[in-house]
Amino acid sequence: MPHKIARIALDVPLPKLFDYLAVEADLGPADIGRRVKVPFGRRLAVGLLLEMADTSDCPPQKLRRVIETDRTRPPLPADVLALFRFCANYYHYPIGQIALAALPTALRRWQFQLPPPRFRHALTPAGRRMLPDSLPVRAVARRRLAARLAAGPADSAELGALCSNAATVLRQWHEKGWLESVHRDKAAPPPVRPQLLPEQQSACACITARLGGFASFLLFGITGSGKTEVYLRLVDEALARGHQALILVPEIGLTPQFTQRVAARFPDTLISVLHSGLAEGERLQRWQLAAEGKAHIVLGTRLAVFTPLPELGLIIVDEEHDASFSQQEGLLYSARDLAVFRARQRNVPVVLGSATPSLESWHNAEAGRYALLTLPARATGAQLPELGLIDTRIEKLDEGLSRPALKAIGDTLSRGEQALVFINRRGYAPVLHCSACAWVAPCPRCSSRLTLHLREQRLRCHHCGHEERIPAHCPACGNPDIRALGQGTQRVEDALARHFPDANIVRADRDATRRKGSWEAMQAQIHAGEANLIIGTQLIAKGHDFPNLTLVVALDADGALFSLDFRAEERLFAQLMQVAGRAGRADKPGRVLIQTGFPQHPLFAHLLAHDFAAFAKEQLESRKKGELPPFSRQAVLRAEAAKLDDALAWLQSARALVPAVPGVEIFEPVAAPMQKKAGFERAQLWLQSPARADLQQLLREWVPRLHAQSARKVRWHLDVDPAEN
Repeated sequence: MPHKIARIALDVPLPKLFDYLAVEADLGPADIGRRVKVPFGRRLAVGLLLEMADTSDCPPQKLRRVIETDRTRPPLPADVLALFRFCANYYHYPIGQIALAALPTALRRWQFQLPPPRFRHALTPAGRRMLPDSLPVRAVARRRLAARLAAGPADSAELGALCSNAATVLRQWHEKGWLESVHRDKAAPPPVRPQLLPEQQSACACITARLGGFASFLLFGITGSGKTEVYLRLVDEALARGHQALILVPEIGLTPQFTQRVAARFPDTLISVLHSGLAEGERLQRWQLAAEGKAHIVLGTRLAVFTPLPELGLIIVDEEHDASFSQQEGLLYSARDLAVFRARQRNVPVVLGSATPSLESWHNAEAGRYALLTLPARATGAQLPELGLIDTRIEKLDEGLSRPALKAIGDTLSRGEQALVFINRRGYAPVLHCSACAWVAPCPRCSSRLTLHLREQRLRCHHCGHEERIPAHCPACGNPDIRALGQGTQRVEDALARHFPDANIVRADRDATRRKGSWEAMQAQIHAGEANLIIGTQLIAKGHDFPNLTLVVALDADGALFSLDFRAEERLFAQLMQVAGRAGRADKPGRVLIQTGFPQHPLFAHLLAHDFAAFAKEQLESRKKGELPPFSRQAVLRAEAAKLDDALAWLQSARALVPAVPGVEIFEPVAAPMQKKAGFERAQLWLQSPARADLQQLLREWVPRLHAQSARKVRWHLDVDPAEN
């Protein structure tokens, strides 16, 4: 009788499955996709059963045995396992590391415990009568709680973000009979659906007609054109047919507002929100509800693309252009591209939405691979904001702010409206500089400068996290007169507080929103009108809808115009167009002012005309001449070591192992644009081909040779379709 061999995927950096004896574990083909516990080296490891076999290349007497099998939950479905294999084959990454990373963190350990079900707080009829009228006008935080509960049930974590003593207030309201606890939201009256514009109706009809089969759609709609309403109509139709809908958003910061809109439209539908900010147990619960088909709407960031969904009928990728959909550590993948693959695999439609589509998606639409649907007008009837440039070669700047910008902010605040000052740089200033010897504070672990965080009295590296105290004098020459150069969000905040002492200012950046729930609380402040002057980074530049925000001032965006990254202009255009779209979304006209020292640059001409199509045409023509993506396919082999020479030498030996495949260009190894990061010297080797098939053929032959090559002093990884240089 042949031995039963279980082939297990383990979370180790080797591109193979590991063979174990499975006789005592009673494993069979029906168990493929289950978690198993196995010995690995001197430890026990959690793995995933991916194959069963009768024979092994290893003699049976040398094989170890599967210790235990998890039969408390169903195995992962075949389509998810196929998605793992596709990633392993396309991105040339160990399948075990893909499979285990795709599971909730709790499932990567053998023992775990589901937390008890979480209750949600809901207003009783008495609570609806009493709140918020019984609250003092000055009880701003409690009024915020009451307003949120009036919109529907909410859990303690969400409410805790809106009020510092929410637990006490909620207990008091429960005691008064104003609140009750519910396991899930009660049935609510059907929400009012807005009237669709003809273009929205047409988009919905085109996509709905393809439900039940694969099709890729690019929904190109200007900011405020009602893309979200189209998504909601499509989800409604998918739910009516008994399907699940998967909605991907690029960042955690976009999930609260999006979730509220989805929950308000589908109050009786169980929604699973999945992102890395969740506690382990909470994430496992939500993932399990999706995998069991109980959660009919799954809304999440990029890792949610791997979620098991037995009744999947629709995939939506919002802000599909966003670089956050590309993972930049571990498995380097594009969640947008995997969403398209999964839609084809499951034979369902996928909708990619954006006001500024990626040039890859735009090119696919022009080539007919995606169906292009356009929403050219704002759904509310509001006009696009008026865009203008402020020439910083002429205007004198006060802490990075020009006089026209300050006047526009003052006028906006005097009308009782909100203004947003956008600067995509955290901290107080990007450089601490000595005027005597030109010293700047360097990061000892990176080829970068330390950012000054004046309030915390620290210098920080935003690449590796290194921190140190601010020196009292120049470490190079002893000069005590060291100064901050440039502006960050903190410095702009101080300057605006000086110019507008009566303004209610909030700063929306990653430093100010580190505490759990702080970003949700900040959004609630802005929506409630408690903040009228917002300073923000890209955290606030996309997807948010603040009806009273009528002015956007963009500072210091010129650096991207002359970047070595060929995608820099595309990203800058998208960023400015997205942040400009925050202005004038309701019944008040919007205005956008962009400070620049290069007002004649062609990018600004297209931006002022709100003409993405012309910008995309110009960029694609340039890319085609340079044989750059999307007119070619790229891969980059990156290496890092304690010494740059070691990294370059290893890449040179790797280059010698490249198989001969016609049509693939192999470049010489070079130092990375950021040569040093987190203490390691970095180098890279680029490959490029006009044909994806040729490049993949080369990688299939080359990567096994790389794994067989000694790399004792070097860490390396392969990046296929790299999102950045």
